[in-house]
Amino acid sequence: MHLEIITPDKKVFEGDVTSAKFPGSNGAFEVLNSHAPLISTLDNGPVRITTSAGQQTFNIDGGVVEVLNNKIVVLAEAVLD
Repeated sequence: MHLEIITPDKKVFEGDVTSAKFPGSNGAFEVLNSHAPLISTLDNGPVRITTSAGQQTFNIDGGVVEVLNNKIVVLAEAVLD
């Protein structure tokens, strides 16, 4: 799957992932390969991704995620350090 994490200022991450976990407004959820199409709002919290190189975490300040045809786009308000 291809993932992009974008804020109003910059593109924070772009690359292939094997899984991604999100802090959804109605509860946390995970996206795996061939996931059904989805649009969801995101709360403040960690976005945890797994790549072939290992795991990474991005703490976001809310946003929206779209999943379609093995492409995930996260539009985050901000990514916190």
